Order: sequence, then C-alpha cells, then structure tokens
Amino acid sequence: MIIEQLKPLAMGLTLLALAATSTMAETPAKQVFGAAQTGSDQRARAYGSYANGCLAGGVQLPETGPTWQAMRLSRNRNWGHPHLIKFIERLSARAAKQPGWQGLYIGDMSQPRGGPMLSGHRSHQIGLDVDVWMLPPNRLNLGRQARENLSSISMRRANGAYTNSSWTRAHHEILKAAASDPDVARIFVFPGAKVQMCKDEKGDRKWLRKIRPWWGHHYHFHVRLKCPKGARGCVNQDLPPAGDGCADAQNWVNDILDPPPPQPRDPNAPAPTPRRELTLSSLPKQCAGVLSSQ
Repeated sequence: MIIEQLKPLAMGLTLLALAATSTMAETPAKQVFGAAQTGSDQRARAYGSYANGCLAGGVQLPETGPTWQAMRLSRNRNWGHPHLIKFIERLSARAAKQPGWQGLYIGDMSQPRGGPMLSGHRSHQIGLDVDVWMLPPNRLNLGRQARENLSSISMRRANGAYTNSSWTRAHHEILKAAASDPDVARIFVFPGAKVQMCKDEKGDRKWLRKIRPWWGHHYHFHVRLKCPKGARGCVNQDLPPAGDGCADAQNWVNDILDPPPPQPRDPNAPAPTPRRELTLSSLPKQCAGVLSSQ
C-alpha cells in the first residue's frame, strides 16, 4: 500500500529530473507526457494549440457519473480542463433525456498533463477535446474489465457516404445539443452523418456550421471546445467557414462515391517532408513547467 502511494511522487520526481536535463529538450514529447500519471499541481491552464500544447492543472473525469461512464480506463486519458469536465456533465445530462440513452460513454479526452500521446491522436493535447461514443448506453454500472472489452458501434455505410440503420434521431439531437453549446468550437463526424443531419434538420440550422466532416469518426464524434475566455497562451482554431457547411459535406460524399482521379506527381517536385516528431522544445515554453510541477 505504501509503495502504491509513493508511485505518483516518484513519477513527479522523475519528470522533474528529466525536465532539468539539457537532452530533455529534444526528447520525443510523447514519451514524457505519456509517462505522467497525475495532473500537475497548478492552476488549470491550456497552453498552445490542440495539436501542439499541454495541460496544467488537469482534472480527472470521475470514472462513473450520474449520466456518463469513462471508457478504456487503462489508457488514463480521462483528463481535461475543468471547462471540458463541465461540458461533459451538461451534454451527458441532455443525452440521458433521449429515448434509449441513459447518458454517454466517454472515450479519449487528454492525458493527465496533456501533450502528445504515445499512440493515437495528434490533437487532444490541451484538455479541450473529447471523443463521445456513438453507442447508446443502456447501463452505467460497467466494471473496469467491461469498459476495456466493450466496443462502440459504427454509424456509417458505403465508406462513410451514408448513415446506416443504427443511426437514430437521438444521435442527431445529441450532436445538435453539443453543437449548440456556446463553449463548443467544432465537432468532427464522418461526412454521411453531416449530410443526413442537413437533410433532417427542419428548424434553426446555425448549429450545423460547427459540425465538420472528417475521415473516420463513425464510432464516435469528436467535440472540441474553444479556449476558455481570457485564457492566456491557449490558441483557438480558426472559426469554421460561414454558412451551414452542408454543401461542403455533400462534396465529401460525392468524392467518396466517385473518387477523383489521382493526380500524377511532378517528378521535379521535392519529396514530401516527413512529419516532425514533437519534442519538448517544440511545445510552448510553459510545458516544461507543467512537466516539472509535482
């Protein structure tokens, strides 16, 4: 028991020692942020951008709440800025009012101190992103092992050009509730879902602007919050293009159904530049302090 209690302290000292070394600056950031097991003892701050930043004072979403359950607990990615925790509470309560939904199953949020992950997402680095499963929860008392083994369900048909028979009006209403929240910047979902929502929505269509088509995102939808008001050091993504975005989503679907011919590569063009590995030196300067904080 004593050893287990000392583990977080030992990890904090290890990160502190690493942050003090000159070679730390060029160490892959995913290694050190992926090693952090607890949030930093700091005031909550999101530093940098969604795909190049870190999280100070991260808060862990309780594993189970009145209208949610955090899934895949072994990943330790149920951390976020307090704004994200409050958003999940609000949205899951709205979802619980839909027929057949007791709330929400919550997928990846951020690591305890944000930053790049050892596997998976490029974003989710500043505690303002969350993946919400498409699977309607019919129970909220799953054990840890069940949360590792249960999978969400796909909503797509024809490689994402259309929704399948699992798509319901409740999915539409939950996404609408999320997009209507003033703290939300964007929501990513597969193209066929956006097109279906555009067809089905007969009321106010302003919220559709925030729903953006993106590859994958048929087992879950990805919600991205705006930087908290007045936050220093947090970089918002550009606003979505004006309008409801329905024509753009239809273009995505058209390209899925009738892919454009591949463009021949110019033999004189330079070779593509490999994606650069994020290091501590490439993150905002505050991230070194986030790592070294106890």
